[in-house]
Amino acid sequence: MSAKALLITGASRGIGRACALLAAENGWSVGVNYREDAKAADAVVETIARSGGRAVALKGDVSVEADAIGMFDAAANALGPLTAVVANAGIVAPAARLAEMSAARMRRVVEVNVLGALLTAREAARRLAKSSGGAGGSIVLISSVAARLGSPNLYIDYAASKGAVDTLTLGLAKELGPEGVRVNAVRPGMIETEIHIGGGDPDRARVLGATSPLGRAGAAEEIAQAAIWLISDAASYVTGALIDVSGGR
Repeated sequence: MSAKALLITGASRGIGRACALLAAENGWSVGVNYREDAKAADAVVETIARSGGRAVALKGDVSVEADAIGMFDAAANALGPLTAVVANAGIVAPAARLAEMSAARMRRVVEVNVLGALLTAREAARRLAKSSGGAGGSIVLISSVAARLGSPNLYIDYAASKGAVDTLTLGLAKELGPEGVRVNAVRPGMIETEIHIGGGDPDRARVLGATSPLGRAGAAEEIAQAAIWLISDAASYVTGALIDVSGGR
């Protein structure tokens, strides 16, 4: 069993996939959570295996309590006790003003992005906390600079959900610090991932990224660098931090 076992939610593509591959390069055994795309998750696992790493695909919807518990149990059974978790799973809906949004749309965004993050963080806390027999460790939540920009006329519901993730990070860092667990968030800006397809504008990152101070969109691998640094010993005195990786937006 590896002494460095990590679970990443939403790891079959985008930022989650980049985190999984980088973590494996750094010696972590990786639980690759996915909700629907088993083929993509298996491809991540196979890529890690070809490089000599260890990974396992774990199906589960983070917004469903039984799924959240099950994927943590399955990860520990396959990889050994977890010492890090990256709560990355999240969704966005097509661009709209708040007045045009249905309750069903808002409910699903909140279920995945807020309840899903809370359930993931709760299960991580239960397993990593020293008072419950854990070895301590690190939790990283993937938020968004939308939490402070608000995303007007686009998806205020998504921005609001990420504001909740920021608050979760701040509170949980204080709650778990005495338990040997660090909790931090990475807040990406415009990143070239498939999430923009879900928002109905696949070219959004490229177009708006060009308006950032650095003049371009970011890459998923650049977010992964921050997230995997945060779970490493190099970040041993970092907790309760909200780290923007946004090209200056």
